[in-house]
Amino acid sequence: MVFRNADLPELFHHTDAIAITSQREAVNTTRVQLILLLIGTVPAALPWHAKLGTTFQLIDAVGVLAYAGVLFTTYLATRRRAKSHWQLNRSAAEFIKSMCWRYSVHGSPFDTNAPHPEAVFANRLEEGLQELRKVGWTDPRDLTADSGGLITESMRELRNKAFTVRKETYIRDRLIEQRTWYRRRQEVSRRATLLWSSTIAVLTSLALLSALLRTFSVTQSFALTGVLSAAAAACLAWNEIRRHHPLISAHSLVEEDLEAMQVAMETTLTERQWPSAVFETERIVSPQHTDWLARHQM
Repeated sequence: MVFRNADLPELFHHTDAIAITSQREAVNTTRVQLILLLIGTVPAALPWHAKLGTTFQLIDAVGVLAYAGVLFTTYLATRRRAKSHWQLNRSAAEFIKSMCWRYSVHGSPFDTNAPHPEAVFANRLEEGLQELRKVGWTDPRDLTADSGGLITESMRELRNKAFTVRKETYIRDRLIEQRTWYRRRQEVSRRATLLWSSTIAVLTSLALLSALLRTFSVTQSFALTGVLSAAAAACLAWNEIRRHHPLISAHSLVEEDLEAMQVAMETTLTERQWPSAVFETERIVSPQHTDWLARHQM
C-alpha cells in the first residue's frame, strides 16, 4: 500500500498551504528590505549628480525612496505577521501529519489494543491544536465550511492492514521519505553556505582594499567602502536569517537518528515494540526537535 500527503485530511492541506504562502511572504519581505537598504547607500557612492531645478537631486531621491520602502515594508510585515503565521501553521501542519501517521500505523497512543482509537485520535488532535490556538494559531476550519473529516478512508484502510504491510508502508513512505528530505536539505544548505560565505569574503576584501586606498590617499572618498560594507552586511544578515550552517548539523543529526530507527524497524523490532518506535520516530522528525538541535548547534 502507498500512503502519501494526498491521503491526509483536508485540515492538513489547508494548514500546509497557509504555511507555504506565509513562508514565501516572510522570506520575500526580508529579502526586499535588505535589497532596499543596500540600494539606499548607492547614490552616495556615484560620482555624478543630476538635478531637477536648482536644488532637487534626482539620484539622491532614489535613496530616499529606498529607505521609505524599507519603512513601508516593515509596517506591512508588522501588520500581516507573515513569519508568525508561517511558523504556527507549519507546526500545526506537521503535528496533524504526525498524528495521522501514528493513528494509521498503530503508533502510540493509537496501538492495536487501544479502546476507541478514532475518538482518542480526535481528542488528542484537538488538544494539540488548542495549544497552538493559545499562542495565536488561526484554525482554518473557522474560515471555511469545507474542512472534511479528520480521518480519511486511506487512513482507515492502512490501519486495517496487517502489521507487515503497515510497517513496510511506514518505513518507505514516511521514514525513508523524511531521511531523503533531510539529506536533500543538507546539500541545499551546504551550497548556500558556500555561496554566501564566499560572497561575504569577496565583498569584505573589496571594502578592505577600498579602505586601504583611502588610507594612503589614493582615493578621496569612503563612499565605495560604505556600499561594499553595506552589501557584505546584507549578505551576512541574509545568511544568518536562513540559518544554513546550524541547520546542516541539525539535519545531519536527525538523518542519523532516522537511519538508526530504520535499521531497528527492518531487523529487530517486534510488533509489541512498534507503537513506541513510531512515537519516537515522529518525535525525531518534529519541527520542534529540529529547531532545538539547530539552536544548540549555533
